[in-house]
Amino acid sequence: MKHTEQYTRQYFPVKNPPMRWTQKEYIDKAPAWCSVDLRDGNQALITPMSLEEKLEFFQLLVKIGFKEIEVGFPAASETEYEFCRTLIEKNMIPDDVTIQVLTQAREHIIAKTFEAIRGAKHAIVHLYNSTSLAQREQVFRKSKAEIIQIARTGAEFCQAFREKTEGNFQFEYSPESFTGTEPEFALEICNAVIDIWQPTAKDKVIINLPVTVSHSMPHIYANQVEYMNDNLHCRENIIISLHPHNDRGCAVADSELGLLAGGDRIEGTLFGNGERTGNVDIITLAMNMYSQGVDPELDLSDMPNIVEVYERVTRMHVYERSPYSGQLVFAAFSGSHQDAIAKGMNWRKEKNCDKWTVPYLPINPEDVGRVYETDVIRINSQSGKGGVAYLMESKFGYHLPQKMREAVSYLMKGVSDHAHKELQPEEVLTIFQERYVNIESPISFPEVHYTQKGGGVIGAAVTVKYQGKILTIYGDGNGRLDAVSNAVKAYLNLQFALTTYTEHALEVHSNAKAVAYVGLEKDGKIFWGVGVHSDIINSSISAFLGALNQLVEDK
Repeated sequence: MKHTEQYTRQYFPVKNPPMRWTQKEYIDKAPAWCSVDLRDGNQALITPMSLEEKLEFFQLLVKIGFKEIEVGFPAASETEYEFCRTLIEKNMIPDDVTIQVLTQAREHIIAKTFEAIRGAKHAIVHLYNSTSLAQREQVFRKSKAEIIQIARTGAEFCQAFREKTEGNFQFEYSPESFTGTEPEFALEICNAVIDIWQPTAKDKVIINLPVTVSHSMPHIYANQVEYMNDNLHCRENIIISLHPHNDRGCAVADSELGLLAGGDRIEGTLFGNGERTGNVDIITLAMNMYSQGVDPELDLSDMPNIVEVYERVTRMHVYERSPYSGQLVFAAFSGSHQDAIAKGMNWRKEKNCDKWTVPYLPINPEDVGRVYETDVIRINSQSGKGGVAYLMESKFGYHLPQKMREAVSYLMKGVSDHAHKELQPEEVLTIFQERYVNIESPISFPEVHYTQKGGGVIGAAVTVKYQGKILTIYGDGNGRLDAVSNAVKAYLNLQFALTTYTEHALEVHSNAKAVAYVGLEKDGKIFWGVGVHSDIINSSISAFLGALNQLVEDK
């Protein structure tokens, strides 16, 4: 690409970072989660949520288990202000949930903010001003000292308004555009605010370190977080919060490495909604922890409902490949993937395994409200015998013989390829039934009777309807099916071998039925039939007849 020379690295790495965080293998406990869907997420929507929609979304966040929810920028609009007042005045905030509001470091905005949260049982006042080199030089045209004074003044106003406003309030400060700020300056301005607020064990201060715009690789951010963690005043009474955006597609990695480096708290949104490329996706972060056996302390077990509410009230769409939540993230179309999943699921049953290790599935889809038959095994022209067999067994109760699976798979792939579409489970069942189950054309057996002839020999009298004629044919064999087979061979002057016969109860449906599978081989090719009846003898003969009709039609 051209013009690369116009770009420069807009971040300031920590000098000689200790990088102790690299020695940690995984995040071993849930951070404090703060949803900013109703503020940061809402301001990024083409059509911001209405009051009613924000209330519904708030209730969803509470149900999921968020204990801190940023509800808006009350001084920004009347809707934001009214939403805040509605939550408080109608007592809609559970006692264990803290709302958070954002404010610039300006007196009249801080005054309006405290007016909006008056009477709140628990509220966080989130003060911010921008500190990056680019913002200082280009937007504010102020020196470092002047930028620090903005923060100090804002902190003092917050202190003053807290003292005269009814409610219980905690403070948070963000050096906005932290990642574009020299680490030493970010530390200086944060410590200046901390020194004014004087946090205690019972009144901790949140220092938020936002990736307002992502400029660097995640390890650079982790080093910056670790530097702040090592040098902030009153660290034992400070909660380090992280607020990554996704400009470089690294928000999840920034968050995870930032937590390893000393972060205590995450601000983000469901599905990563937010300005530009969005905020960090809290669902991905939480489910990443869950997949490694760590309780994220959020309830994401009904993902379809979470997606439905989110899409309806935000008018946004959850991408089909969005981790854990997208429609296709558990879907396997590839034949080899389907086969591995099917075998993995069977292995779990055989071993009664209490650990989840199924190939290609990082978590059990059922844990987030998904269904194997419709969400995991998906049938199209790329599907294999393992996937089709697993679907037929798990969804419809048919235990296809091993040798039959390939034939059924090729049938489904051919239909899908010709139609240029995925086949839904019910379509797969219909195609299977139309091709294999109880097939009575061009030949049918209106009646079959058996006699015991001694010595283990059974005789069969088979009424055959074929090519407009009805007649009775006879044959003997070492069993009912063998006797019918011998009668048919003699009548049609046809040679074939009965290579496969299996049977089982069809347990999926409410009415108990027996299903039988028959494979007839001729000239190296196997023809299949399936019989389903309440009586196993009838089902076996129907299966034989179905395979015979396939053979005759092919001939």
